[in-house]
Amino acid sequence: MTVEFDIASDQIDGARDYQEDAYMVNQLGEAENGEICSLIIMADGMGGHAAGNVASNMVVATFNKTFQAKFPTTEIAEVLTDALNRSNDQIRASVKETPALRGMGCTMVSAYVQNNKLYWVSVGDSHLYLIRDRELIKQNADHSYGAYLDMMKEQGMEIDEQAGMSRNMLMSAMTGEEISSIDVSESPIKLRPGDRVIVASDGLDTLGAGAIIQYSSWSSTAKECVYALLKAVEDANKINQDNTTLIVIDVKEREARRESEAPVEVVPAEPVSRVADVYIHEEPQEPRSYKWLVWLIVLGALGGGGYFAWQQGLVDDAMQKGSELVESTTQTIEAELQAEAEPVIETQPEPEPVVEAEPEPVVEPEPVFVDKADVFRDRLQSGGYSPIMIKVPAGKFRMGGASAIVAPDETPRHDVNIQSFMVSVYEVTFEEYYRFAQATGRRKPKNNGWDVKTYPVVDVSWDDAIAYTKWLSKQTGKRYRLLSESEWEYVARAGTTSSFWWGTKAGVSNAHCFDCKSDFSTSKPAKIGTYKPNAFGLYDTAGNVFEWVHDCYHRNYQGAPDDGSVWEGGDCDVRVVRGGAYRSPANSMRAENRETFKSDKGQYNVGIRVARDL
Repeated sequence: MTVEFDIASDQIDGARDYQEDAYMVNQLGEAENGEICSLIIMADGMGGHAAGNVASNMVVATFNKTFQAKFPTTEIAEVLTDALNRSNDQIRASVKETPALRGMGCTMVSAYVQNNKLYWVSVGDSHLYLIRDRELIKQNADHSYGAYLDMMKEQGMEIDEQAGMSRNMLMSAMTGEEISSIDVSESPIKLRPGDRVIVASDGLDTLGAGAIIQYSSWSSTAKECVYALLKAVEDANKINQDNTTLIVIDVKEREARRESEAPVEVVPAEPVSRVADVYIHEEPQEPRSYKWLVWLIVLGALGGGGYFAWQQGLVDDAMQKGSELVESTTQTIEAELQAEAEPVIETQPEPEPVVEAEPEPVVEPEPVFVDKADVFRDRLQSGGYSPIMIKVPAGKFRMGGASAIVAPDETPRHDVNIQSFMVSVYEVTFEEYYRFAQATGRRKPKNNGWDVKTYPVVDVSWDDAIAYTKWLSKQTGKRYRLLSESEWEYVARAGTTSSFWWGTKAGVSNAHCFDCKSDFSTSKPAKIGTYKPNAFGLYDTAGNVFEWVHDCYHRNYQGAPDDGSVWEGGDCDVRVVRGGAYRSPANSMRAENRETFKSDKGQYNVGIRVARDL
């Protein structure tokens, strides 16, 4: 028996400011044996990063091209897995070339149907459902932390939830790093006429299984089903409703041709897509150029409602050289894609950029020097004062996270003894850094029109930060330095054992991050000291801007020092940053979370906190 498919698709933004999902429905036509084949790809950009829409578009386009390059094939599971890994490679190579994109990622599910056979590959918490005889059957695995807990409970091993981890936290995703778990169907599910397949992003979770079955049963066509389910999601009016994408496949018995009819040449349909097109190499390797990424980011930002992220510097490095890249790359891209139909991309007119006026300088009284052991400022030989410093007590704490599954580089958890030292109460401001830059002839990072006295300096490299501490040491006669990684985690925890110094959950308005739901725009940091200090009297150890520490990066804590000292060795081309930032997800603010950047390059969301020996 042969079957054919009725496929429909659509998506809604929900409560998001821009669309993070991307999808493609590619009706590939007939295989060599005459069976009808279709490829469905859906990627859900990770909402904690402003470039989630860039990642999802990149993955869908790369996956489609990789799969089509090997179509038709009998090794379907292998080809699906290879297409997924190639897509993840594209993210890794793009982040390597454009560090401003670091942290972006997505989940993905792809369904391939060939006659009555359904194959899939997926990563993350998006859904592949089969509705048969009024039963909703989830086919692909759920890689969220909550699903892991439920699975262990079903196996008789009930596990207590770890502090600081939410049930919707992803345990496997496509971020350019090694994917911890891939779900792929080694053997297909056999479809039959009357079956309905649903591919959906996790926004569909607003509806329960019963509601999905009911709305499906009321819908006689795939198109009606898509409309009914999306309308039900909107009508639920859930606060912070995520983007929702739906692709519905109705399986129907294929009508046999009458012998008197002449055979009809089947031409594969143009793919229905919500992605930008990209160039893919024939062999798995890093692309020779990612200049096409400039186009992808601009189009994704303008067309997806993410203009603010582009304008305010999400991809500062890419945009800075955008004009010459576009001109030099356009002819190459057109030549590579001349045999393909150009995608039709609707764009909105570019809004006039809003330029914040430089604030009028405020004349403040000279700070009073306070020479005591708790809060103080060292005098500088050239005039002025050091950042405000405070003494933190000696102590012992448990460093790292509890799960090697969730974050291998945060384990093993281990005891560390910390000696008392001084640390800056606030993140270093533009004004404080400018005094150093002026005295040494070093480049002044742009302040973007922000008040230099109250905003933390950003776009400073690790090399810049080290030079700043050496200058402070010469100016004061005291030993200033960056914190070691263990010292930083110690002062961020401030005597607590939870992932956030205020508790186990990020909560609302405790700090400034991309999804902290604070009253401040995620297009820029908040002023220093905006939020409450921790028990050690330190501000913004969670959120606002990442902070450089001295240590080189190591893949885990095997062999890490237990005395609070700097850990050299490892990969010293990159250095560790801690604390999360205004455009990063709340998960990045966890005290144990580790991120890395190239040591010789500044980032729009990385600043400085300094230490001083007693």
